Amino acid sequence: MKSRVKMHKIILASKSRVREKILKKYNISCSVFPSNVDEEPIKESLIKNGATPEIISKNLAELKANKVSQKESEILVLGADSVIDLNGEIISKPNDREQAFNILKKLNGKRHLLISSVCISKNGSMIWNYTDKAYLTMKKFSDDELKIYLNKISDNDLYAYNVYQIEGEGRTLFLNIEGDEETIMGLPVKKIKEYIESYK
Repeated sequence: MKSRVKMHKIILASKSRVREKILKKYNISCSVFPSNVDEEPIKESLIKNGATPEIISKNLAELKANKVSQKESEILVLGADSVIDLNGEIISKPNDREQAFNILKKLNGKRHLLISSVCISKNGSMIWNYTDKAYLTMKKFSDDELKIYLNKISDNDLYAYNVYQIEGEGRTLFLNIEGDEETIMGLPVKKIKEYIESYK
């Protein structure tokens, strides 16, 4: 008898509730097996070696997928990573509300690039990857207005969606959004669905 995991179409190598929700919305059946990769030291090493934000995003997505894929043979494993690029500076997810406030201050009134990469691995090796980009221009806010915004956001949403929840309260932060909404949420799901449906 096959295990419950093997009955699923793919494994999502992430604990992100947002990404799992997007996959379900597009009728992609998945089980969740977080990779638990410690991202920050890897990012720091890549930055020191001159890696671009896009390369960082791709490498982290591949690392997550490969790590889980080594343990789950013959099953497609999806890894994903998103990076905020503010004029060449990598903006990571906040660990607390003070960091979240400081990130919003950095982005305040500016246009930034969001890069979302995905990788599908099998038997420990990448077999497909895709990167999409979106540009977001934040409105100009006072410090008090940013604090009011953060007070409306629950801890779960703040740490799950980075500092903005684009399909919710976070949309009010932006003057202009250029790109796919699911990409901004961390998963360019349309391309993933195309690949999975074509996979033999």
